[in-house]
Amino acid sequence: MANYRRGRINDAVKEELAIALGGVREPKVVDNFVSITRAEVAPDLKGATVYFSCMGDEREALIGLKKCAGILRHHLASTLNLRVTPELHFVFDQSMLHGARIAKLLDEISRKDEENKGGDDDGE
Repeated sequence: MANYRRGRINDAVKEELAIALGGVREPKVVDNFVSITRAEVAPDLKGATVYFSCMGDEREALIGLKKCAGILRHHLASTLNLRVTPELHFVFDQSMLHGARIAKLLDEISRKDEENKGGDDDGE
């Protein structure tokens, strides 16, 4: 399968799962404000790794997503015209936490740089 086709399928799976997640009533998903960040479908379409982020407890959100995986998969089967509907495997997306950590470090560096410049001006 061509890479551009897999990319389109990945995007379609991500978007449809995000839509389906809006209708899920699983408390562990709703209470933790879960959102789908990306999806990677295997070349044979038999499996998909779905990355998610959440505002609450990631372990509780993962348990909730696993509970409603059948509903989400059924939604994919009914909306996407795929040869095979992939099994869904959920993984917590660390990229948001990593980005926040980098932003914090950059902020600390800029504050230290301002302090150093401020000390040089007073000495002159």
